Amino acid sequence: MIALSAAYALFALAAAAAAAPASPSVSAAEPEATVPFATDDPNYTLWNESSTSTPEAIRGTLGSTVIGPQNVPIDLENPDLLAPPSTDAGTIGNAKWPMGLSHNRLQTGGWARQQNEAVMPVATEMAGVNMRLEVGAIRELHWHKTDEWAYVLKGSVQVSAVDQNGQNYLGTVGAGDLWYFPAGVPHSLQATADDPDGCEFLLVFDDGAFSEDATFLLTDWLAHVPKEVIAKNFQTDISAFDHIPAQQLYIFPSAAPPDNAQAPENPQGTVPEAYTFKMSQVAATQLSGGTVKVVDSRTFPVSVNTAVAEVTVEPGAMRELHWHPTQDEWNYFLGGTARITLFGSTGNARTFDYQPGDVGYIPASYGHYVENTGNTTLHFLEIFKTNIYQDISLTQWLALTPPALVKAHLNLSDEVIAGLSKTKQVVVGPAPSSS
Repeated sequence: MIALSAAYALFALAAAAAAAPASPSVSAAEPEATVPFATDDPNYTLWNESSTSTPEAIRGTLGSTVIGPQNVPIDLENPDLLAPPSTDAGTIGNAKWPMGLSHNRLQTGGWARQQNEAVMPVATEMAGVNMRLEVGAIRELHWHKTDEWAYVLKGSVQVSAVDQNGQNYLGTVGAGDLWYFPAGVPHSLQATADDPDGCEFLLVFDDGAFSEDATFLLTDWLAHVPKEVIAKNFQTDISAFDHIPAQQLYIFPSAAPPDNAQAPENPQGTVPEAYTFKMSQVAATQLSGGTVKVVDSRTFPVSVNTAVAEVTVEPGAMRELHWHPTQDEWNYFLGGTARITLFGSTGNARTFDYQPGDVGYIPASYGHYVENTGNTTLHFLEIFKTNIYQDISLTQWLALTPPALVKAHLNLSDEVIAGLSKTKQVVVGPAPSSS
């Protein structure tokens, strides 16, 4: 009886379907929308640092004026925080830290300030230090538990090191050049007289909890070892150590090193792979909207745990929509202004604005772009905790996916799909005018 009832129900449904007017078919070329189409409402940056009007928490019909206390300079620098794009949603941790907000450690001969998890909790994989040395000043002999990667911002630096095999190294790098010291390798840094201002540089360490105040210093160590033990170690009279410092030096003044300085002769020889790299002499790849040059272990062999892309973006252009498969990205902005929207999946997206001296951070696999929001060239570094630089381009991905599949997702025309670039654009120029 149950079987007969079920059969009758199926017959009735089939009859009703046959009697109903046929519904129009949906072709594969024009898929039926299952969700509303994205809005065309503009989401441009609403002001910049040179704006004369007071920034307000208003975008279109949303928001309202600020009637309480307001830090106008901060709001002028961060328009997409006070009046975020309507495409922002959910919660993503803070991904901006100005080095100008870091505590600065002042020494005779220079200074140092840092960014780490303490000030930007999202930055779990890398931390950075901005350091300045006057002519001749020395960042004393020391070592770290982490690898040290460096980019020279201005001036030139003489670096020295001795590795675990007793092999030594001495080299000099200038603006736009790099050095790299593996964890545990003792080294020193000294500003040359090539620039009357000395030097300034950026250091990046492969641990977000790194603190520049917790490095292993030569003077700090010997200040905490009994003098008779020091004398025994060096096989000399204790009086030889009457004038060693009673505490760490960290940064201290000295005479500038000679241009023709040479490493001491060494029966063990010099290190097999140079600790410095002349990135400033690498030709940048010219792109439609700017330039890029990449240095990783393929060209700088000792840099086994850090890779960098140095990028320029012209006004109106952008670093294309992309992501990095498994590597967090640590940014440092050298010039110009930018905005970045981080897409963190599950409807989470947040937009940040950046100025020179700012640190940015993008967790692995987060989709993002870097847009030039100013009238001058944007110049920044992308730094990764990896031996080989990697990224995935959204445009290339779609161009190399079956067109029907792309059309089913995005409702793009055949002409647009055919025009997608099958090679990475990296930095794309301004969009063509629709007029």
